[in-house]
Amino acid sequence: MNKKIKQPLEDINILDLTRVLAGPTSTQILGDLGANIIKIERPISGDDSRNLGPPYLDKNLKKPMESSYFLSVNRNKNSVELDFTKKEGQELAKKLIKKCDVLVENFRAGNLKQYGLDYKSIKKINPEIIYCSITGFGQNGPYSKRGGYDYLVQAMGGIMSITGEKKGNPTKIGVGVSDIITGLYSTIGILSALRFKEITGKGQHLDISLMDSQVSWLSYVAQNYLISGEIPKRIGNDHPSIVPYQTVKAKDGLMVLAIANDRQFKEFCEYAKISNLINDPKFKTNSSRVKNRCDLNKIINKIIKKKTIKQWVEGLVKVNVPCGPINNIQQVFEDKQVKSRKMVISMKHSKSKNKKIKLIANPINFSESKIQYKKPPPKLGQDTISVLKKFLKLDRKDLLDLKKKKII
Repeated sequence: MNKKIKQPLEDINILDLTRVLAGPTSTQILGDLGANIIKIERPISGDDSRNLGPPYLDKNLKKPMESSYFLSVNRNKNSVELDFTKKEGQELAKKLIKKCDVLVENFRAGNLKQYGLDYKSIKKINPEIIYCSITGFGQNGPYSKRGGYDYLVQAMGGIMSITGEKKGNPTKIGVGVSDIITGLYSTIGILSALRFKEITGKGQHLDISLMDSQVSWLSYVAQNYLISGEIPKRIGNDHPSIVPYQTVKAKDGLMVLAIANDRQFKEFCEYAKISNLINDPKFKTNSSRVKNRCDLNKIINKIIKKKTIKQWVEGLVKVNVPCGPINNIQQVFEDKQVKSRKMVISMKHSKSKNKKIKLIANPINFSESKIQYKKPPPKLGQDTISVLKKFLKLDRKDLLDLKKKKII
């Protein structure tokens, strides 16, 4: 097979019926990988996230701008305004689906059945379709009909119970991680289903939920519970299984010390001039350090206060001891490593004064099939006409008729 392609998914067509974060995260990744994403949006209002701020304004122009929320997960997509609550809209959607390899949706379980756009209905017109349903709680079970949102799932899925200070309240993570990891699992599932289809010719229905994804993300903390039966508790910035792996206070503020093995602990002690701890039975191994966490912390905190964050980082990095500052978001994008890895890209956007906006780059680096940033996050409905002409061969009269009926 010597077929020449520039990107892994460039011949894959995906109908995107998702909104807000989890689904759009998945379809943006697929778009970055070369897939042709046809994003269906409600006429006039569009994706809910277009109206989620801040900011609502371009700081350079002082006029309405797409929300940052929307911009973060909608590049490399075509925006098509289509009202599929109406019969003619449903028929147009089905005609598009016949041309697609994948459909991704994040409506409540069973919600699309009323429009004839559920998996069973779509399978009849496109038997090989890969149909990915993203919901809060899955297609079955006692919560399947409930709406699911990231904050709610962080709470119900356990992650909040182990996040926060020991004597403080449960705390949500600062980014919508339940949504994002669900988007990642959806992408993995879709790519796997495409491979399965390539081999067998069979499409399938993917049932992916925020709750399942969040529970899986509890990882070793949940595994500790399943083995021991002990309910994990919040311990702030400490690690339940590794010590010292925590925040420490230097002369000029907090930093992170991430010593993950005995060799690193030895190097740290020698650099910090507390070599007497290396062979102390209370601190010699990680397991003993975990048991004697409080005693060790008293010693370390006293030592760390003697130098600045910069002094500790420069010194410890030289002896291969992991540590670093706690950067705010501005400092992240000023960091020389982040700059070196080109984690900020610039794309043209007509609503910005200088005609460009900055976006976060895709973190996947290919040696051959490189990520391509072809289309900035679209204006609502900007591709409606071109997509319907290309895929459905509609002429000007057809399109004007659909506009009059407010189908598009």
